[in-house]
Amino acid sequence: MTAVALIAKECVPGKVKTRLAPAIGFDAAADVAAASLAHTIDAVLQMPATRRILLFDGTNAPAGTESFEIMPQVSGDLDERIAALFDAVDEPTLLVGMDTPQLTASHVAPVFGSDGAGDPGRDAWFGPASDGGFWGLWLREPDGDLVRGVPMSRDDTGARQLERLRAAGLRVGVLDELLDVDTIDDAVTVADLVPGSRFALALETATTTEVLR
Repeated sequence: MTAVALIAKECVPGKVKTRLAPAIGFDAAADVAAASLAHTIDAVLQMPATRRILLFDGTNAPAGTESFEIMPQVSGDLDERIAALFDAVDEPTLLVGMDTPQLTASHVAPVFGSDGAGDPGRDAWFGPASDGGFWGLWLREPDGDLVRGVPMSRDDTGARQLERLRAAGLRVGVLDELLDVDTIDDAVTVADLVPGSRFALALETATTTEVLR
């Protein structure tokens, strides 16, 4: 059976989604990030996981994660933090990020399969992001060395991570491409995908408030 780990950062103004700040300010950017995280927590709770982990950078765990195991992120670059997770678990594990509030359990349905055990013909599932990164990674046999050393936050990060998996001889399935929310244009595009959601409402409030200033 599969564990799901959500990698997240505490939504403190000036610490999260700072690329949104020029358009809406640091406080609103943190509110939008919190809404994105809340949606992702709900999505993870809908997944048929046997274990849920919050891979967390912060002090105050967000609401909705009471049933999650809290695993503090190690220091170091993102590849090291992800690698530490995959070194610490010993069951098939799916990692997802907090920056794709359009994520639903249906996006990762192939990971679990109809019986929760997944496709025996896959060793890994890879969720590409449209900015060249990735939003999800499932490993049947977790191993931090499959991630450690892959350059992160680049437009070729996803391609290089996928290459690393295939070079290790893994049979890799590819999930749907999703858009990470990094810029205000990204946020508007994703909000249109989830109208009426907490994320869309938080963004609408932020942009309306900014216009009224």
